[in-house]
Amino acid sequence: MPPMGSDDAGCNVLHVDMDAFFAAVELRDRPELRGRPVIVGRRNGRGVVVSATYEARAAGVHSAMPMGTAMRACPAATVIEPSREKYSAASRDVMAILNDVTAYVDEVSIDEAFLDVSGARRTLGSPTQVATEIRTRMKSHLQLPCSVGVGTVTMVAKIASTMAKPDGLLVVPAGDTVRFLHSLPVGRLWGVGSKTVKSLGAIGVYTVADLAALPPTRLAHAVGRAHATRLASLAAGHEVRPIAGRGAEKSIGSEHTFDVDVTSLADLEKSVRLEVEEVARRARSAGLTATTVTVKVRFEDFRTTDRSRTMAAATDSASAIFVVARDLLRQSVTPESSVRLVGVRLSGLAEVSETGHQLSFDSSAEAHTVAEETVDQIVARFGPAALQRASLIRQKE
Repeated sequence: MPPMGSDDAGCNVLHVDMDAFFAAVELRDRPELRGRPVIVGRRNGRGVVVSATYEARAAGVHSAMPMGTAMRACPAATVIEPSREKYSAASRDVMAILNDVTAYVDEVSIDEAFLDVSGARRTLGSPTQVATEIRTRMKSHLQLPCSVGVGTVTMVAKIASTMAKPDGLLVVPAGDTVRFLHSLPVGRLWGVGSKTVKSLGAIGVYTVADLAALPPTRLAHAVGRAHATRLASLAAGHEVRPIAGRGAEKSIGSEHTFDVDVTSLADLEKSVRLEVEEVARRARSAGLTATTVTVKVRFEDFRTTDRSRTMAAATDSASAIFVVARDLLRQSVTPESSVRLVGVRLSGLAEVSETGHQLSFDSSAEAHTVAEETVDQIVARFGPAALQRASLIRQKE
C-alpha cells in the first residue's frame, strides 16, 4: 500500500465499517472475553461462522467458514450463540450516530455505511476530523470499535476502511487516488470476481495499473464492452456508486457527557447554553428554523428524561431557544439530582424562506439576532473558539 497523507481536501466520502461487529457486541456484554478467541455461531457444530474476534481470525477462522472447520482451526475459542435482536438493536444505535453527523448516510448493511460529509464541515470540521469524531462516539457511547476510510469516491473509501482494520483510519488524498488504485491487485476493483481475475490474468493483467494501461478494445474483448467501460472508470477513480441524496432534516441535536457527574444547576444551565448555541448555529447555517425544543437529561443511574415544548413561532435564535431549554431543564432536575449528560434537540424544522423570522418590536431581540449572525460569520472564518458569550467563559482558578 502506498503511504497515504493527511490532506483530505475534497475527500468528502467516508466508509464506516464496524470491526467484527457481532463479536464486538458480544464482548461488550462479556468483557472478560476480550483478548481471547471468540466465535459467534451455533454450538452444535452445524452452520457457519457468523463473526469472529481478531484473535480467532489469527488462527485461520473467518466469517462463513463451516463451524466444524473453525473449531478444528481454533479449538480454544469460546463459542457464543448469535442473537439477531441484539445485533439489530446495536445497528440502530450505530446508524443513529452516523445520521446525527450527516443526513447523507447510505446504509450498506447492518454494520457498514457510506457517508457524504461535505455538509458537516462547518459543524464538525474536516473529513478526517469527522471520521475521528465518529470513531470516538462509537467507542464512548457504544463501546464498539470501527474502521473508517476517507476518499473522493465510494470504492476508494471502502478499500481504505478495509486496509485500516482493525480499529483504524485511512485517508486517501485526492491527488493520490489513482496511484493508490494502481498499486492494488485487479481483484480489489468492484465487480471483479475470481472468474474475471482469471480472464484478465490470461492477458497479463494482474494489477489495476495493468488494467489501466490496456487498450480499451483489448479489455472489451476480454470482459465484454459494458464491463470494460465500468472497470476503466473504476481504475481511473471515477464515482460509479453515488451516495443517496440528502433527505429533509428531521431534527438538529447536540449533547455533552460530563467527565464527572454534575449537581450544580448553574453548571447545568451553562452546559445547556453551550448546546443551544451549537444547535442554533447549525440551524442558521442550514437556513432552517425550529418550532420545538427538547432537552435530554441522563442521570447518574442512567435514567434518562426528555422534555419538549413547542414554541408559538419558529425561530433560529439561540436566545429564544435557551429561554425554553432552561425552563425544560429546571423541570427535569431537582436539587438532589446528579447528572451525567445533557442534550438539546430542535425539531419541527422548516426553511427560513418559508417561515421567515418572527417580527419583534423589542429592540434587544433584534440586537440579539444581528449579534448571532455576526458571531456565525466570525466562527465560520476563525473557528468556534474565536468568540464566545461572556457567560460561557470559565472563571480562572
